[in-house]
Amino acid sequence: MINNYLKHLKKDDVNKFALSKNIILNDEELDFTYDFIVKNHEELLKNPNLFDIDRYQSYYSPTTFEQIKKVYIEYLSKYQRFL
Repeated sequence: MINNYLKHLKKDDVNKFALSKNIILNDEELDFTYDFIVKNHEELLKNPNLFDIDRYQSYYSPTTFEQIKKVYIEYLSKYQRFL
């Protein structure tokens, strides 16, 4: 079900989700985030514990990265048992 949703994901969907979490992505951050999700979502869903979010810190401003990391940790702890 998640894979099917992500196959139809649009860049605007990513931006709307970020904004709903009070995260404002600049164009480069939005492009990177969208491309990363599209290219890596299957592997992330199969092996969420292997993902090291800190490796991607340089792609974001410090404030934006901390906000993204907070949301990532929140959602991982909430939904990990379903993956």
